[in-house]
Amino acid sequence: MNSTGSTGSGTGTHTDVLIVGAGPTGLALAVDLARRGVDALVVERAGALFPGSRGKGIQPRTREVLDDLGVGDAIDAAGGPYPAAMTWRDGRRQGDHPMFDAGSPGQESPYHEPWMVPQWRTQEILSTRLTELGGTVAFGRELAGLDQDPEGVDAVFASGEPVRARYLVAADGGRSTVRRALGIAMTGETVDPNPVLVADVRVTGLDRDHWHVFPASGDTGVLALCPLAGTEDFQLTAQFPEGTDIDLSLDGIRAVVAARSHLAPEDVTEVRWASDFRPRAALADRFREGRVFLAGDAAHVHSPAGGQGLNTSVQDAYNLGWKLAAVLAGRAPESLLDTYEEERLPVAADMLGLSTRVHRGEARRGAATGMLGLGYRGSSLSVDTRTGPPAATLRAGDRAPDGVPGGVRLFDAFRGPHWTLLAVGTPARADLPGLPGVRTVCVPSYAPYGDGVFLVRPDGYVGWAGATAEGVAAYATSVGALATARPGAGTSGARHPDRSSSGAS
Repeated sequence: MNSTGSTGSGTGTHTDVLIVGAGPTGLALAVDLARRGVDALVVERAGALFPGSRGKGIQPRTREVLDDLGVGDAIDAAGGPYPAAMTWRDGRRQGDHPMFDAGSPGQESPYHEPWMVPQWRTQEILSTRLTELGGTVAFGRELAGLDQDPEGVDAVFASGEPVRARYLVAADGGRSTVRRALGIAMTGETVDPNPVLVADVRVTGLDRDHWHVFPASGDTGVLALCPLAGTEDFQLTAQFPEGTDIDLSLDGIRAVVAARSHLAPEDVTEVRWASDFRPRAALADRFREGRVFLAGDAAHVHSPAGGQGLNTSVQDAYNLGWKLAAVLAGRAPESLLDTYEEERLPVAADMLGLSTRVHRGEARRGAATGMLGLGYRGSSLSVDTRTGPPAATLRAGDRAPDGVPGGVRLFDAFRGPHWTLLAVGTPARADLPGLPGVRTVCVPSYAPYGDGVFLVRPDGYVGWAGATAEGVAAYATSVGALATARPGAGTSGARHPDRSSSGAS
């Protein structure tokens, strides 16, 4: 995925996209770019993938995204549903309750509940997928500085050769080196001044069918032990008074467990990973600076309570990947990249607010945290040519629902890096324009859509909608949906054009 050549600052590696950070955001973006044939290099400061469970909840919308990226089956196999919370007091069970308001199964999405997968396992799965597609992660590459010009970005590292890239994506976390180098501020608030211990531990004496909660009592705070699906571990969380210096050692964690539950210190047999943090919510003032983009925690930092951080981050990558590929291939103008911030910054702001409300007990986990209702109706990429459709009608900018109208599974038709022209209950195939590289599908009337013509983006949102196909070809050309490059445009990154198919209906 990368080649060696001349950079703006001397000999080094040249690539189309340099991704800084091998967390869920960086790996998801690398997978998306790799399946599009884009040269990309992932660099990671650490010597290995992140080892902890931290972002363990994968929401329904993110499950759809990961399925499209080719890891849906692996994610399903690696995880499991969230267990009910079991409350304890004085060593006795007090009863259980669900951790979230479950959605109702329906034809519009194959997923209706969050799926628990430890973050380290999600990253392993994405890393394996990246390797299958020919990509790699360069570990031990700590970014030391960057400089950009109108043609690209030069990055230098604490060790190893420099890299020259046409674009750089910062996926290097809440303390992003890239964001700080660019001077982009983050605006936010402390959600809770009390620090939180989070650790992956081995524990005896508790069943693995419940998320065990030990309420605060006297001078001790809450303790929670959640069995991590697909492992023998529990994720431990415990909050402490402001200013506490938390002991992350085995003895320190044993003391916390013994003080806050009926378990003995020796019931904690192993600490596999431990960390502490102060819950906060913060949003970068902008998501782009020239040829550099911020994604994931580098752009927004959430309280973990709502289960939105990892999910919003992966969806950042999913939004940016197809846009970078289209511009690099010469199919779309550079201005397409402006829509990344236009679309993702408002979504991140909304999800930050939701996470904070969940943390403070002002909102419950449920339909909103599942993220299936997110969309881009206000985006400049969302064009709806119909006059006066009912408010409840699917509109340009909305997530394109699943279903099997006329025996055609829509998510199967959408799956892959292509755009999809979907005619629902109206024109026959012969009446639709031929769009090179765009999959065309015709289905009978289907209520979640309503009759009409819909051009579905590679990230599963409706880009264009109309009662007929009039105007769709011009729109497709303007956003880089077509497989052919614009006259005179460069073709870097287009060795493997986006997959195209006529589609059957």
